[in-house]
Amino acid sequence: MLKINKKVEYALMALKFMADKTPTLSINGQSNEQITLTSAREICDEFNTPFDTTAKVMQLMNNHEILKSVKGIKGGYSLNKDLSKITYMNLVRLIEGKEVGRVCITNKGTCELFGKCNIVSPIELLNRKLNLFLETLSLADLLQGADFNPRHIHAQLIINTQEKTL
Repeated sequence: MLKINKKVEYALMALKFMADKTPTLSINGQSNEQITLTSAREICDEFNTPFDTTAKVMQLMNNHEILKSVKGIKGGYSLNKDLSKITYMNLVRLIEGKEVGRVCITNKGTCELFGKCNIVSPIELLNRKLNLFLETLSLADLLQGADFNPRHIHAQLIINTQEKTL
């Protein structure tokens, strides 16, 4: 199972909350006639997340222009980018500064079977395919809980694999 960093979870929670409460700006980034502001405190109160971490994550998203901030007593954040144009992997890199963790049969940082493991190649293949999938998964699709057609995913992975080898 993919392990998601808490900061990435808080970012996803904030983005979904903001998209859901903004009536004229859908998760797919439709019209932007009315801007609804959301504070870090509001996110913390709604989801019982730690304020300092949540505020830092929202500031980070603001610094990378995913969110837009309005200063002042009635200030807060609003969505600034179309979430269908940002991939899950983009968000992970922005928050964590690195790729998604490697998938292996152990939860430890290093495997005690290293050097004797007979599934290194299959695990490497799984890692490559997982990363390719996460490179194509938009935040809009993820946050909407979109059902994915496995054939579409497979076709997209093939296309992406071919593009990366060219």
